Amino acid sequence: MKLFDIVTLIKDLPELKLYRGQVGTIVEQYDPQIFEVEFSDMKGRTYALETLKEEQLMVLRYQPCEEREKLSA
Repeated sequence: MKLFDIVTLIKDLPELKLYRGQVGTIVEQYDPQIFEVEFSDMKGRTYALETLKEEQLMVLRYQPCEEREKLSA
């Protein structure tokens, strides 16, 4: 995962009012596995900005990847 990747939550976080499937953008990386993620609505208005662990997220891909190495690029 890297800056500006589009990610989705893979675990519910009810204490943050965020749930599996919600989509956000990585806007900061603090450690190799810790990210600041901005969640915005369809009009671009931010409704949450949270520090999350890599294990709570999955990168969304909008094009086919032919090789595993391309996934980490």
